[in-house]
Amino acid sequence: MFLKLGLTSFGGPIAHLGYFRTEFVERRRWMDDRSYSDLVALCQFLPGPASSQVGMALGLSRAGWLGSLAAWAGFTLPSAIALVLFAYGISQYGDLANSGAIHGLKVVAVAIVAQAVWGMGKNLCPDRPRAGLAIFTALLTLVLPSAIGQIAAIVVSGLLGWRFLRLPHQEPSEHQQFGVSKRAGWVALTLFFVLLLGLPLVAAAAGSPLLNLLNGFYRSGALVFGGGHVVLPLLQSVVVPGGVVSNADFLAGYGAAQAVPGPLFTFAAYLGGVMHGPLTGWIGGVVFLVAIFLPAFLLVIGALPFWDALRQRDSVQSAMGGINAGVVGILLSALYDPVWTSAIHSHADFGLALAAFGLLVYAHVSPVVVVGLAAAAGWALSAF
Repeated sequence: MFLKLGLTSFGGPIAHLGYFRTEFVERRRWMDDRSYSDLVALCQFLPGPASSQVGMALGLSRAGWLGSLAAWAGFTLPSAIALVLFAYGISQYGDLANSGAIHGLKVVAVAIVAQAVWGMGKNLCPDRPRAGLAIFTALLTLVLPSAIGQIAAIVVSGLLGWRFLRLPHQEPSEHQQFGVSKRAGWVALTLFFVLLLGLPLVAAAAGSPLLNLLNGFYRSGALVFGGGHVVLPLLQSVVVPGGVVSNADFLAGYGAAQAVPGPLFTFAAYLGGVMHGPLTGWIGGVVFLVAIFLPAFLLVIGALPFWDALRQRDSVQSAMGGINAGVVGILLSALYDPVWTSAIHSHADFGLALAAFGLLVYAHVSPVVVVGLAAAAGWALSAF
């Protein structure tokens, strides 16, 4: 079931959640609408890929720990395999990275990230305080264009939201039991924080490039609030400044990731496959794919036993409102650098990006179709 969804679920996390509801609530009746809505609320509250976390929890409720692993593998591997194969193509055929079609993928990434900023801004910044917070974090990350700047922006956004935002109180509701004890939840949360805080210390002490990369991918998976597109600036700060992935290859892969089904976090498999570092090829793809998804698994397992009590706290809701506004700002700054600065070099590039944005936002054309058209247009423009 999850393999079928992994092969056919195009359209991003919101669309994925709709596919899940159709399959597991309406058709198979694994849970009712209220339990499913509560599970979705939890996974949107947590950092990480919400649709993948919902899939992990659904597999857990049906077949325990192995069911959770099977659900993740089925939903994730099809797009991961496709992106690793694309990475092999980029690595083996150097001219491919400089082709017009690949430039078209870089340009369409501008439209896709702009669409994400547009949609997330309307949903997560519906009032002046949160819109102002988004602009503030965009400026902060432009001034501090590094992983430290992004982490600082998320922390400051949460603190400002906790202190100043006043959001509607969430009424309590009971969700379906998933067979996770509070003890297991504490173990998962402890392991999550041990890795988050311990990996950078061990990497610095050992001076290991591999540990530095593992820390960067794990940190990216642990700090992504608001949707998969936010992983773009986090991963860019991990692999591009150190030279293990060129900015051109990074953006080409990001554009290609829009053309495959499943979660956008599988972009990590492409980076592992294309990088010039301690690991590369399919081994790098597998290792860094696991590294970026591991925090999502630990968080959803750790939060399930405590969700009802946690979500009723108004202070937690306010902090999350601030964080969600902050990630819009982080993505807005990434839209300029590196996405815009690396892809838009001429009037033709801007026109292609604008046309792609119009097709996505106003014509509601499938991202797969838009990516294909942009690649073809990039090829055609390079021929004339």
